Amino acid sequence: MARILLGVTGGIAAYKACTLVRLLVRAGHDVYPVLTASAERFVSAETFFALARKQRAGDPYPHLAQADLLVVAPLTANTLAHIALGLADDLLTEAALAHSGPVLVAPAMNVRMWEHQATRDHVATLRARGVELVGPVEGELAEGEVGLGRMAEPEAIAARIEEILTRGPDGPLLGRRVVVSAGGTREPLDAVRFVGNRSSGRMGAAIAEEARRRGAEVTLLAANLAVPAPRGVVVVETPTAADVEREALARADADVIVMTAAVADYRPAARSSAKRPKDARSWQVELEPTADVLAALGAKRHPGQVLVGFAADGLDPGLERAREKRLSKGADLVVFNDVTRDDIGFDSDENEVVLLSEEGERTVEKAPKHEIAAAVLDEVERLLDAR
Repeated sequence: MARILLGVTGGIAAYKACTLVRLLVRAGHDVYPVLTASAERFVSAETFFALARKQRAGDPYPHLAQADLLVVAPLTANTLAHIALGLADDLLTEAALAHSGPVLVAPAMNVRMWEHQATRDHVATLRARGVELVGPVEGELAEGEVGLGRMAEPEAIAARIEEILTRGPDGPLLGRRVVVSAGGTREPLDAVRFVGNRSSGRMGAAIAEEARRRGAEVTLLAANLAVPAPRGVVVVETPTAADVEREALARADADVIVMTAAVADYRPAARSSAKRPKDARSWQVELEPTADVLAALGAKRHPGQVLVGFAADGLDPGLERAREKRLSKGADLVVFNDVTRDDIGFDSDENEVVLLSEEGERTVEKAPKHEIAAAVLDEVERLLDAR
């Protein structure tokens, strides 16, 4: 049995938290509800205490007592921001600031609020601190819009809680060495300009974080990340394609290599060490191909290793090219995502991918990138088990 602090904030999804309390109590956990004033506009605190089979504590600081897990479901944009900024202006945010154990949050808000840059920044802050998210999921929202913002279902949240409470210090990838590349390389033209791409590194950082959560010893090859690297991983800066090639091949003996980074296919044939001044003349730049890092890793792979490549392309004929890539590069798994869509992939917190392996193809529907990362590593674990 675990002691769980359950925070409930003021969204319409607060009523779903009642079901979550039932599930947790039924599983034998000691649940102490902590509601914001806004949450009580939707469901009374007495309802939650009744479902938790508790009396309101006489202790004025019950929310500061040691707990095995802090869960906030639903988590509104407002409380998300307060927790990210370390503000403590009510019982729940005080509990969040004082809690020293694992934290799981289930965001719920309007899709435009979820996609706002301020919310994305706060989410990145929480993830960098080790806070785990479940959801949000896509569907019809309270105000009638459709999009990503619905709170995950109570059953899914309860399942994640059990996973957190039971995994302990071990994990399915304990003892495995995992190398993940993330971000986009920048190939210098002169002292200030470069040829690059829009990859932020969110997908690779999510995979590195999930691998660490599963017990792996993780090295992250970071190519100009626009997001914080997750805690608990070794970070090696690899700003150019040559850097990625050198550092990846130096770790070619890892158990798992996931090449998520958007490594430049071409780089300037000549680079100036000074800045080229602007004038009226045109500037013609010759590009030369970079090394094929995935193919080089495929040629060096050892028995039992799992090699994963990513294919960012348009759906047609990109998916066919991804199939060819898996075979020609010697990869066990290729993760395809359609970069022609503006709601997933580059510059987005969400993705939708197709997992291509020797056993076939499986689509992972649009979801936050940390959930996509979990699906990718589930497949990696399956491949490792098959070896």
